[in-house]
Amino acid sequence: MKRNRRLRRPERLITTHRVTRLLLLALTALLFMVGAYGFKMYADTKNAFDNSFVQLGGRKSAETDKKVQATKPISILLLGTDTGALGRKEQMANSDTIMLVTINPKKHRTTLLSIPRDTMAQIQDGKKNDIAKINSAFMVGGSTTAAKTVEKLLNFKLDYYVTLNMGGLSKIVDAVGGVDVDVPFSWSDPSHDGGTFKKGKAHLNGTQALQFARMRYKDPKGDYGRQLRQQQVITAIVKSVLSAKTLTSYRKVLDSLHGNLQMNMDFDDLVSIANGYRDSAKTIRQKQLKETGAWIGDASYQIPSTEELQKASDMVRSELGESSETLDNENVRQNLQNSNFDWDSGNNPRYYIYNADSSSK
Repeated sequence: MKRNRRLRRPERLITTHRVTRLLLLALTALLFMVGAYGFKMYADTKNAFDNSFVQLGGRKSAETDKKVQATKPISILLLGTDTGALGRKEQMANSDTIMLVTINPKKHRTTLLSIPRDTMAQIQDGKKNDIAKINSAFMVGGSTTAAKTVEKLLNFKLDYYVTLNMGGLSKIVDAVGGVDVDVPFSWSDPSHDGGTFKKGKAHLNGTQALQFARMRYKDPKGDYGRQLRQQQVITAIVKSVLSAKTLTSYRKVLDSLHGNLQMNMDFDDLVSIANGYRDSAKTIRQKQLKETGAWIGDASYQIPSTEELQKASDMVRSELGESSETLDNENVRQNLQNSNFDWDSGNNPRYYIYNADSSSK
């Protein structure tokens, strides 16, 4: 292993007021579709989302959960997985998209905190609780383990989660009849499922849209460029949903969600959030957990300092209306043992994992 290899720092997540417009467009599309087809369509839509309900392990059942109250702040963990996408057949995969959303109706704002997939964390599976990259938590124990791991990392209590399989993106695109995008540059990357594209306007089917949204090895902007392309696909999907031609195939759109969406929100919760927290979506703040690239053994990680973790925890708890608390988790303990770690060098320093008694690495 070449220890002088430089690790790329996590790219800044692109989240602008366009996200707000997309959410409002999606809500408008839902209301328009319901109005056009009446109760039958409403019942179908409600059934499709209710069938995606999966409660987190160890949490209250759907019957005893309190209904969404638009007067109190809420938190939502967004997870994006690649299970089944482009021929992937594994039942579990890593969650390479991890974003914590806090909505505060009193402050009239929404805050998005992006957590890099290579973040070092203690996986909260209730068994070994090994230290690993945080995106592996989903593979270990699904949405429940991923949620508990993020909760432990930042010291807060999560309200809701939404897990979307990227394989569902392809089905949604096909259901709306394809999408129109502007390919920013030409590339060919079949070895990484990146497909072959020519610069300019293009109409993509489901498979092509997924390739267009996922490719990152050939993009000179890295993850930054990939996020721009994903934004194009999402925008195009929303435009197609709003079009009159899609109204006649709404059943295909709903069917495309089957098996690709899980959340602990039923349809009534979604409607309550869309209506009650609409004003809070007008102001969106973008945050990202700041970290330092380092080697742990032969693997490259992103290590958050105790100071940065505490800042993130304080921010999340404040947005949820809670007072700050001093973090006390495995990340803090390991950072304390790595007292000579250089957080600012950028030269890929080596980080060590210590045993519970702190006597050995």
